[in-house]
Amino acid sequence: MRLTMLHDLSVPGFAAPRAEIYAAALDMCEWADAAGFHSIGLGEHHGSPDGYDPSPVVAAAAIAARTRRIRIRTSVLLAPLYDPVKLAEDLAVASIFSGGRLEAGIGAGYRPAEFAAFGKSLAERWTRMGEIVALLRQAWLGEPFQWQGRRVHITPRPEPPPPIILGGAFPRSARRAAHIADGWLPRSPDLWKPYRDECLKLGKPDPGPYPAQGPLFLHLSRDPERDWPRVLPHVARMAEIYGRWQREAPGQKPGPYAAPSEAGLRASPSYKVLTPESALALAESLGPHAVLYVTPLLCGLPPTLAWQSLHLLETAVLPHLPRNG
Repeated sequence: MRLTMLHDLSVPGFAAPRAEIYAAALDMCEWADAAGFHSIGLGEHHGSPDGYDPSPVVAAAAIAARTRRIRIRTSVLLAPLYDPVKLAEDLAVASIFSGGRLEAGIGAGYRPAEFAAFGKSLAERWTRMGEIVALLRQAWLGEPFQWQGRRVHITPRPEPPPPIILGGAFPRSARRAAHIADGWLPRSPDLWKPYRDECLKLGKPDPGPYPAQGPLFLHLSRDPERDWPRVLPHVARMAEIYGRWQREAPGQKPGPYAAPSEAGLRASPSYKVLTPESALALAESLGPHAVLYVTPLLCGLPPTLAWQSLHLLETAVLPHLPRNG
């Protein structure tokens, strides 16, 4: 089983001070590294009322300085919003700081407001994605080259170059990932098959079956009924913000964070507050090749409450879980 810690760095007005949340996030990444987690995932959004992390490469570099073994993934970085030459430089430097542990998870984005803020075209984002992936691969060879009339020479060169992993929400994105990327981060299980089928069609190695996924938010408690009300404002805020963003975007379906009501949130497979025993049973039901997520500071969850969950995970769950790389 692979263990992944996620951080959004959102801090709504009712949460702890932002400096406290950021400091706790670094401490928790260091803890996850020592506890044997496989990876840390860092999202990206802009103009969020709660300050959702707009700079995952900066966050990745900070986390790299506090960790030694754990993989650090941008999941996902909104590549069409960047100058691709500068993006290639920033990812190269962060990768070197990480000792080669950085994974460049990139996506096309979907929010019109973000594209408007950066003066970019939402309609052209997938064309730009193909161009950006090609530029990153060329740039990280370390040799000068021409790109759209510009002479480009990316130094320092990251060795090895970060793997490029695409994220997306449509079958065409999955098929494109098979052609141009090193991996695929689907929003739902039904998007794994077109990726796997296309990989096999191209003669690439079989990526295997879709790995079972745990909830996006898992909080451990000795008394879930006591702690659900403490967690609920943060869960509800995340669902509210993501639901709003997805309603604003053309062609977007409700994502895994969205839910219409408190009852919907409690029933959602994306949010779970469980005893250690129930969490272990959940993990065992997923199987040994699954991914178990921990989002300890979801939308500004109090660090003291988050640490209680992590310590229960460390003492009552992790010793019993099989691990794989």
